[in-house]
Amino acid sequence: MRLFIAINFCDETIKRLLSLRDELRSRATSGRFSAPENMHLTLAFLGECDEKQTAAAKAAIDAVRFETFSICIERVGRFRRDAGRERGSAKTVATWWAGVQASKDLICLQRALSEKLISSGFTLDKRKYNPHITLGREVVTDAVPWPINPFGETAHSIELMKSERINGKLVYTAIHSLIISTEN
Repeated sequence: MRLFIAINFCDETIKRLLSLRDELRSRATSGRFSAPENMHLTLAFLGECDEKQTAAAKAAIDAVRFETFSICIERVGRFRRDAGRERGSAKTVATWWAGVQASKDLICLQRALSEKLISSGFTLDKRKYNPHITLGREVVTDAVPWPINPFGETAHSIELMKSERINGKLVYTAIHSLIISTEN
């Protein structure tokens, strides 16, 4: 199974993220845009996992203890591909995202989870954690990142997610959850 650990959002936050996605789509000539049910904040990407690794990921999740905390979505940005620009055009090809404020609580949760996963034998991305929600991939547009009115919600749980293609559609399914405790 292809797995990752994420924070999923309530309907109101998804609605606001979809508004950002749709604004991006209206400014783009092409791209692959995120489905509403696939919008999440990744904490750790695990990749292909067997049953033993899946059990280890569940145990790592269960071992994390944090209080609920606020997530603030505060900007729209992009990761440009190495190709940079389309030939003969000012349009860039990029992955576009809604940026999440790197609060102390979020970073502590992500680090604690990563440490538990690494001690369980997982190899994780070594790049600095950059919390974001993907709005679209391979987006071709002449738009530049733009400011937004910050919004968000309170994180109450983290989930182990399975990623698979079903009838050609990318589907994410929660296979294990941990409600974040209000106690330490």
